[in-house]
Amino acid sequence: MRNLKLLRTLEFRDIQAPGKPQCFSLRTEQGTVLIGSEHGLIEVNPITREVKNEISLVAEGFLPEDGSGCIVAVQDLLDQESVCVATASGDVILCSLSTHQLECVGTVASGISVMSWSPDQELVLLATGQQTLIMMTKDFEPIMEQQIHQDDFGESKFITVGWGKKETQFHGSEGRQAAFQVQMHESALPWDDHRPQVTWRGDGQFFALSVVCPETGARKFRVWNREFALQSTSEPVAGLGPALAWKPSGSLIASTQDKPNQQDVVFFEKNGLLHGQFTLPFLKDEVKVNDLLWNADSSVLAVWLEDLQREENSALQTYVQLWTVGNYHWYLKQSLSFDTCGKSRIVALMWDPVIPYRLHVLCQGWHYLCYDWHWTTDRSAGDNSSDLANVAVIDGNKVLVTVFRQTVVPPPMCTYRLLLPHPVNQVMFSAHPKKSNDLAVLDASNQISVYKCGDSPSTDPTVKLGAVGGNGFKVSLRTPHLEKRYKIQFETSKDQEVNSLKLGLLTWIEEDIFLAISHSQSSPRSLIHHLTVTPSEMDEEQGQLNVSSSVMVDGVIISLCCNSKTKSVALQLADGQILKYLRESPSLAVEPWKNRGGFPVRFPYPCTQTELAMIGGEECVLGLTDRCRFFINDIEVASNITSFAVYDEFLLLTTHSHTCHCFCLMDTSFKTLQAGLSSSHVSYGETLRKVERGSRIVTVVPQDTKLILQMPRGNLEVVHHRALVLAQIRKWLDKLMFKEAFECMRKLRINLNLIHDHNPKVFLENVETFIRQIDSVNHINLFFTELKEEDVTKTMYPPPVTSSVQLSRNPDGKKLDIICDAMRAAMENINPHKYYLSILTSHVKKTTPELEIVLQKVHELQENAPSVPDAVSAEEALKYLLLLVDVNELYDHSLGTYDFDLVLMVAEKSQKDPKEYLPFLNTLKKMETNYQRFTIDKYLKRYEKAIGHLSKCGPEYFPECLNLIKDKNLYNEALKLYPPNSQQYKDISIAYGEHLMQERLCEPAGFVFARSGAHEKALSAFLACGSWQQALCVAAQLNLTKDQLAGLGRTLAGKLVEQRKHNDAAIVLEQYAQDYEEAVLLLLKGAAWEEALRLVYKYNRLDIIETNIKPSILEAQKNYMAFLNSQTATFSRHKNRLSVVRELKEQAQHVNLDDEVPRGQESDLFSETSSVVSGSEMSGRYSHSNSRISARSSKNRRKAERKKHSLKEGSPLEDLALLEALSELVQNAEKLKGEIYHILKVLFIFEFDEQGRELQKAFEDTLQLMERSIPEIWTLTYQQNSAIPVLGPNSTANSIMASYQQQKTSVPVLDAELFIPPKMDKRTQWKLKLLE
Repeated sequence: MRNLKLLRTLEFRDIQAPGKPQCFSLRTEQGTVLIGSEHGLIEVNPITREVKNEISLVAEGFLPEDGSGCIVAVQDLLDQESVCVATASGDVILCSLSTHQLECVGTVASGISVMSWSPDQELVLLATGQQTLIMMTKDFEPIMEQQIHQDDFGESKFITVGWGKKETQFHGSEGRQAAFQVQMHESALPWDDHRPQVTWRGDGQFFALSVVCPETGARKFRVWNREFALQSTSEPVAGLGPALAWKPSGSLIASTQDKPNQQDVVFFEKNGLLHGQFTLPFLKDEVKVNDLLWNADSSVLAVWLEDLQREENSALQTYVQLWTVGNYHWYLKQSLSFDTCGKSRIVALMWDPVIPYRLHVLCQGWHYLCYDWHWTTDRSAGDNSSDLANVAVIDGNKVLVTVFRQTVVPPPMCTYRLLLPHPVNQVMFSAHPKKSNDLAVLDASNQISVYKCGDSPSTDPTVKLGAVGGNGFKVSLRTPHLEKRYKIQFETSKDQEVNSLKLGLLTWIEEDIFLAISHSQSSPRSLIHHLTVTPSEMDEEQGQLNVSSSVMVDGVIISLCCNSKTKSVALQLADGQILKYLRESPSLAVEPWKNRGGFPVRFPYPCTQTELAMIGGEECVLGLTDRCRFFINDIEVASNITSFAVYDEFLLLTTHSHTCHCFCLMDTSFKTLQAGLSSSHVSYGETLRKVERGSRIVTVVPQDTKLILQMPRGNLEVVHHRALVLAQIRKWLDKLMFKEAFECMRKLRINLNLIHDHNPKVFLENVETFIRQIDSVNHINLFFTELKEEDVTKTMYPPPVTSSVQLSRNPDGKKLDIICDAMRAAMENINPHKYYLSILTSHVKKTTPELEIVLQKVHELQENAPSVPDAVSAEEALKYLLLLVDVNELYDHSLGTYDFDLVLMVAEKSQKDPKEYLPFLNTLKKMETNYQRFTIDKYLKRYEKAIGHLSKCGPEYFPECLNLIKDKNLYNEALKLYPPNSQQYKDISIAYGEHLMQERLCEPAGFVFARSGAHEKALSAFLACGSWQQALCVAAQLNLTKDQLAGLGRTLAGKLVEQRKHNDAAIVLEQYAQDYEEAVLLLLKGAAWEEALRLVYKYNRLDIIETNIKPSILEAQKNYMAFLNSQTATFSRHKNRLSVVRELKEQAQHVNLDDEVPRGQESDLFSETSSVVSGSEMSGRYSHSNSRISARSSKNRRKAERKKHSLKEGSPLEDLALLEALSELVQNAEKLKGEIYHILKVLFIFEFDEQGRELQKAFEDTLQLMERSIPEIWTLTYQQNSAIPVLGPNSTANSIMASYQQQKTSVPVLDAELFIPPKMDKRTQWKLKLLE
């Protein structure tokens, strides 16, 4: 749904040269044009408008002096740096433009009618006057000469396999006599010049030759291959024209055909069979087709036509029409008209071989024209709901308009058609925000037709409904009506005669003001014209547009865009410079467009599509080149963009990777856009979605969620981009338009939780509004069923950056309960009978479903059915409830209400067999109430309630109750049901204690036993757990004898020694077993020197000091010395080895940064046989379902965990193992401070000063060594290098990759704490100053 829009026009008038131009060729590298005339060659530069070279062929005798000579063709030869010229007299001449030397490389005595070079310039074809065809190499060595007229069909002749005869075939309405009709060959067209026509396929492998057959007099063409072998001959086609053009992509050959009532452009396949056509918009014998020309990318077919003389003295015209195809329909996109008499007559026409949409035209009066077109989508630019999202497509004298807000119909169908008297060249929509549906049409006669939407007094005959009208359907569309046609008044009438496309880039900026651009004919300048409507007193049918003012701009303007909101107009020059047009100022001047920094903006490359948009508060110019490079101001954001559109605050782009991006421009930046569009960036958010291959943006429906895309073939696809959808939903919710938001979310499967989570406070305040707008029980129930506790604005639909601060959630209650309660209250207030089912749903959907309340309400409804029209019956309510809740669950809950009527009501609606539930219910009815409820609760596995009911049944049921308590472990609940002094309480407590003993919870069991008075059980429990204080307390209550108490004390002491509680064991032996000697020995064993001395002096046994205490102290001192020496040596060894390991790693890293670092802990998990696949890191990410493999791998993982930090030299993680060992040594030394302090005190007391000083000095040296070494071992640089990758401006790709690999392999996340240095507390007092 695109149109061809004129980008620029280049004119070179009145070229000073003799004679009349006959043909021309392009020198693409030099940017010049070679023109041949009856006098010779002339080379002109159309940009500088100067004649560069002039070579006379008359002087050398190649052309006659009387001016009767004719140059057949001119070809620039890139390899030979010369020009090949063929004359009608038969000479083939090579001209060197640098030296002006002429060389005749061959002569054909019979003359030359056609010279055609292959696209690769390796071969040349010459058609001679003797009806022969000569093929030569680029060095003009003849390859072969053949007759143009061949009797053979060619190598691709069709084969008949004998499936029936023509006489037996079905011939339709023509009847059987059609099989016997003799094929009549019509002669060539009257205006046919009988000259051969040659066209090459784009790859140069085949060429086609169109000739008039001398036998039949009819036109036909033959296809030859590169080796000059005839391939095929066209089927007989009556009225075939001389024009022939092979599509460069190679699929079709275009020609023309005169039919009884029309003239068609027809297409042939390579085998000569017809394959489609389209009709030219002229009557029979009204025009003749001079030539057909495909552009370089096969997307545009140019048709050069000329009026035939039908009346004397009638003004004849020449037309150049540009046709394109989409969805198998041919559109006439541009129509240029020229006079056939005088200087305006077209001599030759040519597409540029490099720039696809550049057309070169040469006129008889030495007038050269060059047109540049580009594709554009003409769409209305409004952003409010009144804009209908119109898209206009030009098709000859029709404008096909599709209104995408109401209808999405694929082209070539449309919503309505505008019928114009002349072919249309440009369509523009009004830039006024409130009148964006109005459109103006510029036709080939430079007449502007203005169509406006609104009430029309009568039906407009120029507006015809398309795919939405007729067949008895009422059309709800308001079509525009023709307000007036305006003729553009030029300063001179010559301008229009010579160049029919004088005005380009026409833009409707205000109600009666148009902007247009024209280019200077003599210099690279442009004029900006203000076209204003001339006021007329009388209501004439045709108005006038006058050029009220013009502004001259240095440079060629190639694009113009305006912003309807800011009323800014941006102009782009051919060199990429951006200018701002100050239309509001009285002087109507232009100035450079400047960015936020005050620097002029210039696109690095000219852009074919430009738009204005506000990005982060700054108005920026967006541009897209024909090579898919996308710029914002002068910054290249991406290089793979195929189309883009700006809508409101959104920028939408399609890419070569078949994705559609949607960015919010309110708070974004260039870097954000660059990151989002980079190929390495993978986005999973709402900004990106996949689209079909080759999709392009057509338009966005304002204030809606529809994005229209067009596929390469031409068909349309409507997508609802998630970013547009969510933005629109948020707007609707902010405006409390719940119905629109709900319908959109339901249709596009957006989670309905967003209605609440977008703004919980506002939703809860407007719950009644929500219910009244939705006004559907089914939709409200749908909303309830989708509710979940999750906040979707934090998970599924995070708000954009531009949203306000996150609204606080209600911390007091759960989201589900709050919504259900609020909506239930609102529905009960509005109409409880209408919304009865929704009220039931609100109970069921709570975090803890209130099924009992629901069942009670249904039961009440059954007993008291209201007589309101909207009321729901109990049967319907129960049936609906069974959809929400499982029938068995509902049956159980009804049973839990102990209401048998309710149980029967639910059971009857369920699929349960009455033989199952009726006997059970009858049995229950016969029971006593408490036991009945106990039985129901036990059946429903509500055991807490069950023992509560059973405890009320009397003491005879206590054994059953106790068994249930033991079976279901309900001791704590059961103890609350009985008074503490009761026998039942004691029985439950003893059972509880025994249960705890089985669970090896001996101390809690002892407490339970002690509380219930079972002191023997309590004593054994406390003994088992070693709780000596409690055991002795219980023993006192048992009134044990002295010997029994002493035995108990020795038993307790033994258990405490096993637990290394020497101090507690000494207390028990001394106080309860009266064995102080054993107590002293235990204290010495536990290094409690001072407590041992206390007991010695208490019992006056000073002899123990000499016999036991002093030897123990001296032995301990020796042990400490040996331990410190060992720790110091180990610490020094590990420290030195760590420095060596680090140095080796750094050397390895510098030697080869590209080598992959071993994978650390994973490397030991794989055997050598699996090393082939070890390079794939993905292989370790997936778990196996095979349990045997899982068990083996888990065993390997445990083994790897054990050997991960191996101190073995050369192991992968040796540095981590050394760090771990050094940290452990430091921590051990820190823990030793208290013990050293205590032994130093007793060494001083017993005058072992030398040993004390020795120990103190050794420990101090150890601590100082560790304190000095900590900064060397745990260096800041090593921590940073290991923890984060090396990034920054000085980094290289290799260094960054090596750093990432080192982080990934050498420093696992679990070992991060190893890089934190251990702390040494200097405040801890351990030294004894008396020993210094």
